Amino acid sequence: MSFTRLCMGITFFKFNFMKHYYLFISVLMLIIVASCCRNNDNTKPAETTPAPVFNNDLTPEEISVGVLTPEIMWKFGRLSEAQISPDGKFVVYGVRRYDVPTNRSKNDLFIVPAEGGEPVKLTDSIGQNMNPRWTSDGKRIAYLSDKSSSMQIWEMNPDGKNKKQVSDIAEGINSFEYSLAGNKVFYTKDVKLDKTATEVYADLPNTNVRIIDDMMYRHWDNWHDYAYSHIFVADYSSGKINNGGDIMNNEKFDAPLSPYFDNAEMTWSPDGKMIAYTCKKMNGKEYAVSTNSDIYIYYLENGNTVNITEGMPGYDKYPVFSNNSKMIAWQSMKTPGYESDKDRLFVYDFETKEKKDLTKDFDQSASSVVWDKDNQKLFFISGIKATFQIYTCEIATNKITQLTKGVHDYHVIKKIGSTLIGEKTSMVMANEIFKIDENLGAEKQITFTNKNIYDKIEMGKIEERWVKTSDNKDMLVWLIYPPKFDPSKKYPSVMFCNGGPQSAVSQFFSFRWNFQMMAANGYVVIAPNRRGLPTFGSEWNDQIAGDYGGQNMKDYLSAVDAMKKEKFIDPEKVGCVGPSYGGYSVYYLAGRHQKRFKAFIAHCGMFNLESQYGSTEEYFFVNHDLEGPYWNDPKPKSYSFSPHLYVQNWDTPILIISGGKDFRIPYTQSMEAFNAAQLRGIPSRFLFFPEETHFVVKPQNAILWQREFRGWLDKYVK
Repeated sequence: MSFTRLCMGITFFKFNFMKHYYLFISVLMLIIVASCCRNNDNTKPAETTPAPVFNNDLTPEEISVGVLTPEIMWKFGRLSEAQISPDGKFVVYGVRRYDVPTNRSKNDLFIVPAEGGEPVKLTDSIGQNMNPRWTSDGKRIAYLSDKSSSMQIWEMNPDGKNKKQVSDIAEGINSFEYSLAGNKVFYTKDVKLDKTATEVYADLPNTNVRIIDDMMYRHWDNWHDYAYSHIFVADYSSGKINNGGDIMNNEKFDAPLSPYFDNAEMTWSPDGKMIAYTCKKMNGKEYAVSTNSDIYIYYLENGNTVNITEGMPGYDKYPVFSNNSKMIAWQSMKTPGYESDKDRLFVYDFETKEKKDLTKDFDQSASSVVWDKDNQKLFFISGIKATFQIYTCEIATNKITQLTKGVHDYHVIKKIGSTLIGEKTSMVMANEIFKIDENLGAEKQITFTNKNIYDKIEMGKIEERWVKTSDNKDMLVWLIYPPKFDPSKKYPSVMFCNGGPQSAVSQFFSFRWNFQMMAANGYVVIAPNRRGLPTFGSEWNDQIAGDYGGQNMKDYLSAVDAMKKEKFIDPEKVGCVGPSYGGYSVYYLAGRHQKRFKAFIAHCGMFNLESQYGSTEEYFFVNHDLEGPYWNDPKPKSYSFSPHLYVQNWDTPILIISGGKDFRIPYTQSMEAFNAAQLRGIPSRFLFFPEETHFVVKPQNAILWQREFRGWLDKYVK
């Protein structure tokens, strides 16, 4: 349930939850919408629907309030998909905006000089313009657009003029990449290979049933649609795409991987002779219990496909060719079934067939890998002490050097020639693009997407604290202060329990679990990096498996007990909130908190670990973290940490939230918790969003979510 390793703050989507759920929730959101369009949320409006406005100017009333509100947050532009021009002089990127009254969004493309300057808007159409890519000569920008009723490739001049449709592929496509030579393109589209019940029983055309013989019949937030994402290769000439062929013909597998369909899992070799892609060539039960994805090399010359990670049983993802096409790098996890294992950085030499782990002596993960121009060095992102920084690694010596420093999260980096850029967030700033000096690490901000908002509201101060745990370890706890904080006053506080469970409480800027929003409501936010979170070494990260109710829960109590001693915190007015694994944490603490908290809020949390095991879909997660099924003899100790076993101790008001399309932690978990609270006479409320998933992302639903969240805390804590 590390959904996205990028999940909460980043403004990342399909978002590096519980799978790194919340780092990215915003990046995730952006990644989902940006890197894939299988689930486009922008259907054509009915004639009676008002035209969306997408206005990001603050009203006089909002300016007078002067702090972040739910309505202001939905005026933020959400930046993603930065791409450098071939000459390194310009960056094209996307910005998504929302119109709350119509619940609609649109994504437009912008261009800005790599040295900074005034950005130019290249598109201005209601709908989706995404997946920007430069042609190899830098004279055109290609992108995906749904202007012609289905998602197709369009091209335009770098000034936005002369827009032309390039592809006309039946039923549309999901992503694409041009070859560096400029004569080929690969694209992904869905290919239906399974039969529906009405196709099996043609004489029963009005039947409505699924005939299920194996697992993975639903995943994350969708039932299987009888189709698979495949990679097609086509000729590209004179602005036209022709002769597309499926390189995975009749294979019932997804590339890129479900459920995120991240196009960073596929890439061209610079010489145009190979395509590397990530795939988990399994089905059903085998797929549900395994994390064994592999890197496949498809050779255009003869149509052969070779698995270069055969025998490596964990996740292998995100291949990146060297500039001379002689080597390839990728991220690799060692432990089978462990989705939050250390992401190692591997390099493969096509001539010697040698694989090399560049991070074997580096106790941190690596992501967003790019090659230096001379192919002797790699740049990558790694987490350290709840921040994400840019590092370099010299291939010959394995020497790793931290390039950037500061209180921030880098999520994505790109490099062409000597131009290095990155997308970065902090707890006081949504995603923006920075140019980084590749030798010194000096940073220059080149986009200011939401400056008009920041100039008119005040953000709370962020402070780093270190707290001693019950076993005498040092734990990082972020404190987020209310705007206009007065140290002479006493404030109510709220402790945040993160999802993941292995997902750092880092410098993310979430568009839901937003610390600035909580602080603007008048609360000091206590955000511990308890046991089981990355960026503090493998031992700290791995400890939580099989010990859900153990040391990490003690860490939470150590954090809140230490912060209650502060003169500016009212020890009698403390709440506890959390999503996903954080929701589980709330349920568990509700039965064991010994009067520390005045109110709880649990979003999409696990309540009954036995029924959770029986109803989830990615079984590798529960097999690893719960140490196997509940019917094993002896039963794994993990099940003794199930919150439902301690509900007799509940004595505190609790708000419970869930989405009807959450298949990772089905909404029945929330129903069980709410029903138990009601039957025990505990003040409780259940927010059920039938059309939402693990995340509440529709604007009006999200604003209601924020109002209920604040109202509950104000009523029982403040």
